[in-house]
Amino acid sequence: MLKLHNLAEHQQRINHFLAEQVSTLANKNIIHDEKLLAAMNYGLLIGGKRMRPYLVYITGETLGIAENTLDTIAGALECIHAYSLLHDDLPAMDDDDLRRGNPTCHIEYDEATAILAGDSLQTLAFDILANHPMDNVSANIRIKLIQQLANASGYQGMCGGQALDLSATNKDITLDQLEALHQQKTGALLKACVLMVAQCHEKITPLDIKNLTIFAQHVGLAYQVRDDIIDITSSEKELGKPAGSDLAANKSTYPALLGLQGAQQKAEQLYQQALQALGNLPYNTQKLADFATFIINRKN
Repeated sequence: MLKLHNLAEHQQRINHFLAEQVSTLANKNIIHDEKLLAAMNYGLLIGGKRMRPYLVYITGETLGIAENTLDTIAGALECIHAYSLLHDDLPAMDDDDLRRGNPTCHIEYDEATAILAGDSLQTLAFDILANHPMDNVSANIRIKLIQQLANASGYQGMCGGQALDLSATNKDITLDQLEALHQQKTGALLKACVLMVAQCHEKITPLDIKNLTIFAQHVGLAYQVRDDIIDITSSEKELGKPAGSDLAANKSTYPALLGLQGAQQKAEQLYQQALQALGNLPYNTQKLADFATFIINRKN
């Protein structure tokens, strides 16, 4: 299987950055709750492949964006992703006891603390994006980045997609409806990883933005199709959470609608369309192509 270039280094970099952000909160001259801070750290740092930060970093390398700007964007996006997982795992949502091979946050602490930790990570994302240094990024661009993150994570993006996912449980939906659901639930944040970085490039053209958007949309959807496949083909040990949980919850998935082979063909089609979009860009996009290859071949 293809190994991603410098993945471990990028994982270490973002983990250090995120740990610093939570530590900074504890050092402020306020009365604070140790249990809440511990739960925030737990939700952020107990593991994870850091695919979203990695996509931010390699997009930035492709476009020549400063590292502290990439840290800011990657950190904000990963805080949103982490908060969504804390809330997803709650009894009122997916009711999961394991995440990344560890007890979920509400099991390790309690439901109220997990909710508050998720809320705090969400607001930390916008704190980072509003206040962390970013080289050569104007106040106007910073505002646009905040708008992009809000759109990707809120009603128009991830949260709206999660609501559609819940409403589709135990129901038959069309392939178009499933695709729209996942373009919001999973795809919106992955697309933001690319387009928020592109926003920081002073001379990027509308055509380049269009092709990056096509790439990000297709990779984001391929990521979800592959997730659905992995859920029914991998073990609990490989997943770090219960296998077959989507099937058990009677959720709408690509294998359920298309069959396993059909879902695999769908992922391959999305992959080829993503590569085609990269081929239209005037940059060295090899790392982005490798990322897409990794996504459709990953096992967990």
